[in-house]
Amino acid sequence: MKMTARASVIRAVMLILVLGLFGSSGLAQTPKKGSSLKNIELCNGSDRVSPEARIDACTAFIDAAEGSANGFAVAHNNRGNARSAKADYGGAIKDFLEATRLNPNYAKAFNNLGVAYLRTGSHDLALGAFQQALKLNPDYATAFANRAAAYLKRNAYDRAAQDYDEAIRLDPKLEAAWSGRCWARAVLGALQAAMEDCDMVLRSGAGNAATYDSRALIYLKMGQLSAAVDDYNAALRYAPKLASALYGRGVARFKLGDTDGGNSDISAAIRIEAGIAEDFVRYGVPQRD
Repeated sequence: MKMTARASVIRAVMLILVLGLFGSSGLAQTPKKGSSLKNIELCNGSDRVSPEARIDACTAFIDAAEGSANGFAVAHNNRGNARSAKADYGGAIKDFLEATRLNPNYAKAFNNLGVAYLRTGSHDLALGAFQQALKLNPDYATAFANRAAAYLKRNAYDRAAQDYDEAIRLDPKLEAAWSGRCWARAVLGALQAAMEDCDMVLRSGAGNAATYDSRALIYLKMGQLSAAVDDYNAALRYAPKLASALYGRGVARFKLGDTDGGNSDISAAIRIEAGIAEDFVRYGVPQRD
């Protein structure tokens, strides 16, 4: 499957979202025959247990077959989260699907299913899962932010920005939504509004490769080339092989007169992502004016 130049940055944003999904509904704290209280606690993720321990505990609870359908739905959702933490997205999808089968009203499991689909490149399935999560819970800020990330994958920047607007309205502290909206607005050309979004995230101390890369694009489109280079350098400290940051820095260096440095960055970016020049044209930044 072809990955876009921005794919690695979107993965960084999604990582924030996935981590935010781990607080799931707990299993009932009454142990059944064959299901120890310890397994219940570990499956619920108490005391920051490792993904492996959580998977084992949830599996023990499920295999004991002593519980309600809703309890098993929660156990499958929790195990799916643990499998996602291990990048076992195929296994996670199976668990989330079973959770939604056992409890068709389980908005969190649909949201988590969407994240797992998105991680595997199944964008249409991801959008459908997020849509169902939002149908069940129209005030689900994280699902709006995740659906926005799916729209970014499809280069539907207007729709992404709208979903980020809604996510921020519902949960102003959802920093991943501010960072994502910064990128969408930067591509759309709403540069001052985009700058405000990125600055808000960076002031909070939650800076990451995605946010610095987004603000660098804003500076690049504004013609503030030295500031763009500084932010691309910051992004590359987080993600040294981030193609969009290498390419953007190369364009900025080239325009600043550093032909050798610019060409070196651009060549390195193209080796990572062959179609990156076309992506930057779509972003409104040709290599040479």
